[in-house]
Amino acid sequence: MKRSKEGLAGYLFAAPWLIGMSVFLLYPLASSIYYSFCDYSVLKPPVWVGMENYRELFQDEVFWKAAGNTAMYAVMALPIGMATAMGLAMLLNSKVRGMTVYRTIFFLPSLVPMVSLAVLWLWLLNGEHGIVNELLKHGGIKGPNWLGDPAWSKPALMLTGIWGVGNSMLIYLASLQDVPTSLLEAAQLDGANAWQKTRNVTIPMISPVILFNLVMGIIGTLQVFAVPYVMFPGGSPARSTYFYAMYLFDNAFRYNKMGYASAMGWIMFLVILTLTFISLRLSDKHVHYGGS
Repeated sequence: MKRSKEGLAGYLFAAPWLIGMSVFLLYPLASSIYYSFCDYSVLKPPVWVGMENYRELFQDEVFWKAAGNTAMYAVMALPIGMATAMGLAMLLNSKVRGMTVYRTIFFLPSLVPMVSLAVLWLWLLNGEHGIVNELLKHGGIKGPNWLGDPAWSKPALMLTGIWGVGNSMLIYLASLQDVPTSLLEAAQLDGANAWQKTRNVTIPMISPVILFNLVMGIIGTLQVFAVPYVMFPGGSPARSTYFYAMYLFDNAFRYNKMGYASAMGWIMFLVILTLTFISLRLSDKHVHYGGS
């Protein structure tokens, strides 16, 4: 009786979480799987169409355009963002007076809400009166039309992404501070220079954190949405910034093609799952945990 009462009390304490998870996670997931095989417009009951949504997707030119834009952006933004975050973390890991202030300054931009960030960069990157082009002008360089030229629209988004690397930087910084100083001192006694210590001691020791940021970066860049949706309405110019998540959103909430959008969502899930699995498998020989 005592055990049953304790078990009941445990379930009652866990009930709010279980109900929330069931209502807001498990049910929507199960529903989206079903709706991905249906013609469903929200306003009418779903009609089973089998694999029709998936067949239509692979014949949809806009789908491939959005997927290509997303892949290109991820390939450019992910390594640059990771390198910037790690470089800043290494600089902020040095023993300099007032370092706490510098760390705060570099972290604060990552706290800016996405919509506010997009509006700020719309002003900074204005082709005629933006601060970025004014600074380039003072250096004798004619600034590009960041927001109106398809060749410069993705680099413009990459700049906004670099602005928000504070979270990744903070994770790198925590891992750098956990690197044993005894290993760095031993390497220095063996005659290693700064680059050799970084390459052969620091990077292997923080490799699990690099892998974590890589996986989170893959997820983040493939799901990029808020900033381009505000900065480049409709994927302008010439749909060069029309990303996968934007097309999914439009299908779901502008065209009321919820079944089509559900199919897109599950394709994205499978792509992210595959890339994450590949990253984990390729990391076996390069990521070192503890004494391994």
